[in-house]
Amino acid sequence: MRLRMEARDMTPKRSSAEQGVRPTVLAALMLGLFSVSLGYGAILPMLPDRIARVTGLAGDASALSQTTGILTGLYTAALFVFAPLWGWISDRYGRRKVLVIGLAGFGATMATFSLFEGSMTLYAERFLTGLFAAAIAPVALAIVADLASADEERARRQSLVTLAGMAGFLVGPMAGAVLAQSVSVLPESGPFAPQSLPLVATGILSLAASIVVLMAVPTVRRRLASGAIGATGTRPEPHLIWRLLIVSFVVAASVGVVEVGLVLRGQREGLTAYQIATMFSECSLVMFIVQAIVFSPLVKPEATRWLIAPALLVLAVALFLLPRTSDYLLMLALVGAVASSAGILSPIVTYWISSKAGAAQGALLGRQTAAASLGATFGSVAGGVLFDLPYIKDASFLVAAVAVLLGLLAAFGLPNLLRPKEHASVSGSSGAPR
Repeated sequence: MRLRMEARDMTPKRSSAEQGVRPTVLAALMLGLFSVSLGYGAILPMLPDRIARVTGLAGDASALSQTTGILTGLYTAALFVFAPLWGWISDRYGRRKVLVIGLAGFGATMATFSLFEGSMTLYAERFLTGLFAAAIAPVALAIVADLASADEERARRQSLVTLAGMAGFLVGPMAGAVLAQSVSVLPESGPFAPQSLPLVATGILSLAASIVVLMAVPTVRRRLASGAIGATGTRPEPHLIWRLLIVSFVVAASVGVVEVGLVLRGQREGLTAYQIATMFSECSLVMFIVQAIVFSPLVKPEATRWLIAPALLVLAVALFLLPRTSDYLLMLALVGAVASSAGILSPIVTYWISSKAGAAQGALLGRQTAAASLGATFGSVAGGVLFDLPYIKDASFLVAAVAVLLGLLAAFGLPNLLRPKEHASVSGSSGAPR
């Protein structure tokens, strides 16, 4: 049966939720997440070269790897700190305005910092872009949950929004490499320098996306009642949410280790920027494909709970084997295994947390983004700091594999705990948007 909202706190101002997620709204949300992911993906492969040029660490491989890990982790640390706050604000004061602020802030930061170079500039740019990017994913997914008219629509539409983010990361690394290396007639510094073009281009795209969101997305606001009721008709179970958050953490940590580890291994073993970019693009492409399959009409959303444990096991094995090969084709295969596991697990966790969130969509999805960001922060820092230990080669991959096995323990029994209860509501939200 449908949940009833408290008249004082949850009375809807409009009934657009009954209409579902309109195509224009979905397209605007997808564009927003695509632009932010594109910016992150475009910068990542060229980050070590940019650090070496600005800081003069080109001759110190250990210091360069550590700085790369710290700067990558700084971005995700900002996501960890601010995603729950943005989600909380959107629950109370409106989702559209938070999404517009996030996109406009991200774009302005990227474009502005293309004008400057310096050590402090690198740290400021990574932190501020992370701060504004923290508002994008949880709020966009919460808007989908608010507007979806049924549980299956919520699952499919949230999957499409997430796929847009993966598509941005898929295009980003190759686009960044092409812009940074193929344009030799431009000046060596300033906003039109080759190394600055990815920042300028993604900044402009994000600013444009903020305008599209402002025009296409309706005002969606909820005042969160204390003890918010989840979509299943029961209060969110803290122990269940924590298990899902642990899975999200270890998956993101593994991806963070692989992201930094691939860049550093590529430098150590003489891989070209295009080969490194190819691995990143493959990672996003595989994630894109497997998620499209998992959340296609061929698979019922409630059946996805059975995929959590097998995907974690595959992820652990791939992480263990990846640093033990120097063959490029085998590396591509193992990167594909990591990507397929992460591509399955991340949206499944998001789906089930959203299923339990009810009126607290922004807050709980913000926590999920925070857990993933904290994992990515630890993974990125570990990927740099543990990469060149004198006694254990590529120790970061081994640590990540052990963490995933611990996550497998946390996932024990989840299929039964997540089993939909009889007569539970299949609505993606606990009422119409405000």
